[in-house]
Amino acid sequence: MPFGINETMGQYSELFMLLAAGTYTVAFIAFAWDLAKSSKALRAVDLKAAAQAGTAVKVPVAAGVGASSAEARLDGPAGRAERPSSSTAKANAAGSGGVVTADGDMKYAAERRVPARVAVALTTLAVLIHGAGVVTRALGAGRVPWGNMYEFLTTGAFLVAAVFLLSLIRRDLRFLGTFVVGLVIIMMVAASVAFWTPVGHLVPALQSYWLVIHVSIAVLSSALFTLTFAMSALQLVQSHRQKAVAAGGADKLGFMRLVPSALSLENLSYRINAIAFIGWTFTLMFGAIWAEKAWGRFWGWDTKEVWTFVIWVVYAGYLHARATRGWTGTRAAWLSIVGYLCVIFNFTIVNQFFNGLHSYSGL
Repeated sequence: MPFGINETMGQYSELFMLLAAGTYTVAFIAFAWDLAKSSKALRAVDLKAAAQAGTAVKVPVAAGVGASSAEARLDGPAGRAERPSSSTAKANAAGSGGVVTADGDMKYAAERRVPARVAVALTTLAVLIHGAGVVTRALGAGRVPWGNMYEFLTTGAFLVAAVFLLSLIRRDLRFLGTFVVGLVIIMMVAASVAFWTPVGHLVPALQSYWLVIHVSIAVLSSALFTLTFAMSALQLVQSHRQKAVAAGGADKLGFMRLVPSALSLENLSYRINAIAFIGWTFTLMFGAIWAEKAWGRFWGWDTKEVWTFVIWVVYAGYLHARATRGWTGTRAAWLSIVGYLCVIFNFTIVNQFFNGLHSYSGL
């Protein structure tokens, strides 16, 4: 493709990215509005029920429980509250004006939450625009759009949002919208401000079909790790809230009633991390094969190779500790967060400040 056309497609890509970032921002506001509005509605239901009964307001421990709910069941591991069953959640939704998001299985309940639906629609529009930006970047570069840090981050942000939307088909994860879309916005801003790179050709070592295989799996795995990071962070907040309310303290985080229990978040995070770990394993394997093709050795203790292996070890330890050693609750959440911090370190610090055969940041 002639250089002039490449440059034009690159400009179109930047425009699409800007439009997508703006749309994500509006979607973020809509998700935040949904949390605030639904939390306020739940509080109003509690106050009305308390006034009718002539008793003090008692906030349920489990997330998403309406006025007719009893205390949360504490039959989970280490006394963590379980989220109500599907039938209970639907009954609560009817009794609380339809503000319950999901049950313990995170299935959709009978709710009428207009802000949440608007937020999902805006996120869908943003993903479509974002996808156009990724495609035009690929057309402008004449290759797959993940040859440098800017392209890796913008493509990764696209996959984070796309995977989130796909998960909504089966699970009611709209409570994650504020946090996931917020992370996507941060990723896009970082890509545009700190890592922007003009459209250009790849260095010779990257001109291989292994780029498509190796990096695409790495991007998808990183996107899944981003989702589990958001879930683990919410798990810590929800766990602290549940313990405080169960001990008779005031519920200072009312919006967290729309979020599943800490146990439900932990279980889903574990499943997604298991899938992402398999992807990261293939990333490590295919990277070694590519290294042998490019440099004549499978492993050379390059900084990037070492940190890719460190990430694999941390998540392997997380999965093993939770499955066989009983590392549940906050310990599992923190270990998952540490794994994601290693991913961030590998992408930012290692790419920019450690010289090696993998110095392809484009900066």
